[in-house]
Amino acid sequence: MMAPGGIFRFCLIVTILSQPAQSCFPHSIRSQVPVKIDPGYIITQVPLDHCGDVGLSLSSSDPHFTVNTDGTIVVAVVSMVTKIRSFQVWVKAGRGQPRRVDVQLIPDTEQLHQYTLHAQSAPWNQAHKRFKRRWSPLPFNIIENALPPFPKEVELIGSDSSVNYTVRYTIEGPGVTQPPMNVFSVVHETGMVIVHRAVDRELYPKLVFQARVTDKLTGKETDRPLDITVLVLDLNDNPPTFLGPLEFQVVEQSRPDTEVGVVTATDRDEAGTPHTQIKFSMLTESQLFNIHPQSGKITTKSGTLDREVQATIPVTVEIRDMNGAKSGLFNTAIATITLVDVNDNPPTFTETILKANVEEDKADLLVLRIPVEDRDEVNTQNWKAKFVITHGNENNDFRMDTDPTTNEGLLYVVKPLDYEKGRLVALIVSAQNEVPLVNSLTSWNTIPVELSVSDVDEGPEFSPLIKVIRVKENTPIGTILGSYMALDPETKSNTGIRYLKVSDPGSWLSVGEETGELKVTNLIDLESDLVTNAMYNITVNAVDPSSKSGMGMITLLIEDTNDNIPVPDDRVLVLCEEEGKRGSVTVIAHDPDLLPYSSPYNFQLSGESPKKWRLRDAQNISVVLEQAVDMPRGNYEVEMRIADLQDKGDVQVVNVEVCRCVGGQCVAATSSVGMGAWGALALLLALAMLLLLCLLFVVVCNSRGEKMYIDDSSGGMLLHSNTEAPGEEVKSANLLMIPPVGGLDVIDQSTKGTGLLDQNQNVSAGDMSGMTQQTMGQQQVYQSSRQDFMSNSVHHQNSFYTSGGQYRGSANYSDSLYQKQANHSLFNTWDTNKLYLDEKLDYFGGEIEVCHTLDSPHAYHYEGEGSAAGSVGCCSEMGDQDGLDFLDSLGPKFKTLANICLSKESRE
Repeated sequence: MMAPGGIFRFCLIVTILSQPAQSCFPHSIRSQVPVKIDPGYIITQVPLDHCGDVGLSLSSSDPHFTVNTDGTIVVAVVSMVTKIRSFQVWVKAGRGQPRRVDVQLIPDTEQLHQYTLHAQSAPWNQAHKRFKRRWSPLPFNIIENALPPFPKEVELIGSDSSVNYTVRYTIEGPGVTQPPMNVFSVVHETGMVIVHRAVDRELYPKLVFQARVTDKLTGKETDRPLDITVLVLDLNDNPPTFLGPLEFQVVEQSRPDTEVGVVTATDRDEAGTPHTQIKFSMLTESQLFNIHPQSGKITTKSGTLDREVQATIPVTVEIRDMNGAKSGLFNTAIATITLVDVNDNPPTFTETILKANVEEDKADLLVLRIPVEDRDEVNTQNWKAKFVITHGNENNDFRMDTDPTTNEGLLYVVKPLDYEKGRLVALIVSAQNEVPLVNSLTSWNTIPVELSVSDVDEGPEFSPLIKVIRVKENTPIGTILGSYMALDPETKSNTGIRYLKVSDPGSWLSVGEETGELKVTNLIDLESDLVTNAMYNITVNAVDPSSKSGMGMITLLIEDTNDNIPVPDDRVLVLCEEEGKRGSVTVIAHDPDLLPYSSPYNFQLSGESPKKWRLRDAQNISVVLEQAVDMPRGNYEVEMRIADLQDKGDVQVVNVEVCRCVGGQCVAATSSVGMGAWGALALLLALAMLLLLCLLFVVVCNSRGEKMYIDDSSGGMLLHSNTEAPGEEVKSANLLMIPPVGGLDVIDQSTKGTGLLDQNQNVSAGDMSGMTQQTMGQQQVYQSSRQDFMSNSVHHQNSFYTSGGQYRGSANYSDSLYQKQANHSLFNTWDTNKLYLDEKLDYFGGEIEVCHTLDSPHAYHYEGEGSAAGSVGCCSEMGDQDGLDFLDSLGPKFKTLANICLSKESRE
């Protein structure tokens, strides 16, 4: 809580601060105006003369009128004043509270009377009289951010229906029941609109809500709803603000009025009013820049901008609304202007003269560093130095470089200096930049450089350094071409100097060790590969008594002689026949000699060649050889004499092949390296025939001496038994008889003791292989029919097998024998086969009676029906050993084989 004394002092201060604003202008102003007032019409002026220098801001509550900073009230929009019109002018002093000046506009009485008469006589007004005006008033205004106290009465609305009804007014919409909420309300009985709080125009420039009127008793509407528009009048409550960056660049030394950049700004207040009329100004007192008050464009004021004096220049810019009036709101900011460098400063030397020492005979040596200064921006083309030797380097003995880090000049000696020729070297060096100077009145700086050459004991020197000697090729060996000597540069004497060859690729010259005499030691040939552009180089080294040496070179400039004749480039030529005309070919010759001992060449046919050939179209080094008569294809030798420009030449022989060509080559040559499709096919067929012939030969050879047998089940055909070839002792094929008996084969034991398996008899290897092939599934029975018949044949098999591959003799014999077969593999060699046959013979010889008891049928494989031979077994054999009648029923094919065997027997 504040003490009473403090409250008194606070009220006193407020009274003192507000007193000038309250007493320097009236509280109300009345002014008579025409009924119709146009924009720009000055209504009156609020007197502010007694307000002193206090900064005042003035604004109007009615947007149809504006107030200038001097208090002048001006019409902004065309207005009609048909009755007393009131609005307020708000005056604010500094940070104090705004004060109101009530302004009343009274229409001119005489003009108002004439306007009324004219309005009543208008045709549209006659029609309008038929209707009553439903609502009142027209759209009304409120001032944004109005000051308290609230609520405040704004305007009265009314309906003509209130004459006949007891009405009740209500409003709804934006500002009432929609955002911004609860800004307005209405007195239900009178229709007075009341505002309850301030409104920001920048958020809500206009509010439109709806008014309704109803019968207070029934609640029914007595008139149609009407939209009420409330305009929020702008108050200058927003200062202007800057837009975009405030950083600009301009080239130094620019001319006056050069544009630097544009300052942009904006104001949130109502556009088109003084509240948004921004004025730009520069608060910094500067002789360098100007700013346009309306556009904000910054320009240079003078041409004295110098980056080396000040690289960046800050300036303070003010933006103020109300077109710059003191009552306007404002903002300030600092704009930074950077000066862009130009090459307006040449490099300058820190010394007036430079001196250095250098030894003679030194090369590629850094002699001196030359420092410079440049005020332009570092590490730019305006700053980087470039050094040029403008005087004293006529022989290019020196070179200037620049150190990229320090920007110093680097002076190098690139050629050895000679103390005897000059002890002091004077140079003039100029320091420049990589780009030209912008000021034509400024020039590059130079500095003199003096180099002292130090004396060094040197080796001998040849004079001249390169000695040129003209010599003809083929110069006789031993010819002296002169001498090449060196001198001591200090004594100018050649005493004690020795000469040695360093390089002489062809060993063409010798150099006298003490005299330097040059003598020819080998054939000098211009056409040698060691010669380039008719020059041959020899390097010589001169050595003095102190072992110091010096190099020299001898160049032989060789003159050509006519020691070569022209010859053809190609001695074998191809002449391609052409359809309907004789062919031709080009002969090209060459001569390694130079002019005048070379081309153009003279070509002439010689010998018998002119009878068949002729020459035409002779060129510098070539001639066309063509057929003079028709001639068959073949190779021809053409003799022609080729001579050079001095008529030195000889007869040359050229072989010409006349043929039909394909692609520039003879057809024969082409066919020798390729094969057509038909040729390849013929070759493949020949190879196939040869392969078939080889296969046939192999088959025939393998089939010699094979055992054949006839089986009725095969239709009497000769069957291959897949046997190995017989030995050399077997001269004819053996025959095998297989008489089928009802599909059953029986072993005849009467064979015992008949000598059927004599050791003198041979068993075919093919038969043995048949014994081992158990997978064939074929049962075979081998036996003898008659003693006399079997004497001419040999059994092919001494056992028989079931379809399962087991041997079937007698029950005991077959089991034991098969076991031996399985355990010992008795069928692989002739010895085991003999053992097997002996065991079988012993069995049949000792158990002859048992053989008869075991003579019972055994099933092996079905071999056909109707055999005339009957059953084959030991019992049947014993009953009819001499009968061979069954052979007559075996068919003609078997008889043929039997006859072969019989003829074999008779021959033996």
